[in-house]
Amino acid sequence: MTQESDLDPVEVFAGTSWEAGMLVSLLADNDIEAYFNDEILGRVAPWVAEPGGVGAIKVIVAAKDYEQAMKVVKEFSKTLQ
Repeated sequence: MTQESDLDPVEVFAGTSWEAGMLVSLLADNDIEAYFNDEILGRVAPWVAEPGGVGAIKVIVAAKDYEQAMKVVKEFSKTLQ
């Protein structure tokens, strides 16, 4: 049985709509379920959605997947530089 704390939502990334979408796809390829937070503002007013700043779209995973997700995030972040 999974403990409730294992399912607590944890933010692993914040960025533009494109970046968040690519990352969620990469996480899914690694069998990690993820979803967006603050997606509406990032899509309605993308000029406000600065990477990691005000209006950024956040990528959320379950706490149990945090460590594995961060490995994917680190590799993905290398491609953004």
